[in-house]
Amino acid sequence: MKLGVFTPLFAKLSLEQMLRKVQAAGLDAVELGAGGFPGADHLDVEGLLASTDRARDFRALIADHGLIVSALSCHGNPLHPNADIARRDDAILRRTVRLAERLEVPVVITFSGCPGDSDTARIPNWITSPWPPEMLQTLEWQWNEKAIPYWRGATADAREHGIRIALEPHPNFIVHNADTALRLRAAAGDHLGVNLDPSHMLWRGVDMPQAIRALGPAIFHFHAKDVALDRANTAVNGVIDGRSYRDIAQRAWSFRSVGHGHDLLVWKQIMQALRVAGYDYVVSLEHEDALMSTEQGFQTAIDTLKLALLREAPDEPWWT
Repeated sequence: MKLGVFTPLFAKLSLEQMLRKVQAAGLDAVELGAGGFPGADHLDVEGLLASTDRARDFRALIADHGLIVSALSCHGNPLHPNADIARRDDAILRRTVRLAERLEVPVVITFSGCPGDSDTARIPNWITSPWPPEMLQTLEWQWNEKAIPYWRGATADAREHGIRIALEPHPNFIVHNADTALRLRAAAGDHLGVNLDPSHMLWRGVDMPQAIRALGPAIFHFHAKDVALDRANTAVNGVIDGRSYRDIAQRAWSFRSVGHGHDLLVWKQIMQALRVAGYDYVVSLEHEDALMSTEQGFQTAIDTLKLALLREAPDEPWWT
């Protein structure tokens, strides 16, 4: 496995400053935003698409720093009931697929998206319970009329460009756990998989090694981000929490740097499960810890992951 970083946390740095920082930290890879929620602070998307020479020079710059680009990320909602937002995010995704092909990056990451509850809806509607009966009916409409047709087409387009799409399972979207990811993959094809981020599952009680086992070859990319549960708040209100991420004292859970929500053993078990599942690509750390500075969050995640990561291929079990 390789250790990388999702670079929006260094948005204030220039591309070369960011690359020097990542190289100095001893990392192997960068995951770059190409639009949507992550922005595109380190990519001139249109310029790179317009010039093969610029794309070649960009690839050389990355290599000169001893790095690879593990993925291009353009998280958005191409299923949004607002047609303008849906068209925008679809265009960003398809543009990112073409840029990934030009830059020889194998994976594009985004969200699955979430429709509304009808063709006249204005905002997404994430349905989490089958009752009252109209909830299940609406959920099946979202899948059969919106999610499956869209992702069949988008996945086919990506396949033509030699790119795999990794959907990040996330609350408020159609794909939010292993079951929903595998359902959509079965419908859209094996060029659709996941960017697995434990922080979006651990607070809901998911056993990550078991989820990794279930997903297996559908894991195309991996985000290293932790989450801490506040036991006093969850004891009163459970884990569903709509409070601002800034209201840490009152929230049921908050994102933390790797190792500050779950201990080293948990992260070692996650890395072990990834290896057993056949994943041997990049573990890309993501910093969204409101209790730490960017620098401390970056460094503490690296320190933990360097102890947990299985960098070298295993030896033959000579003792058998």
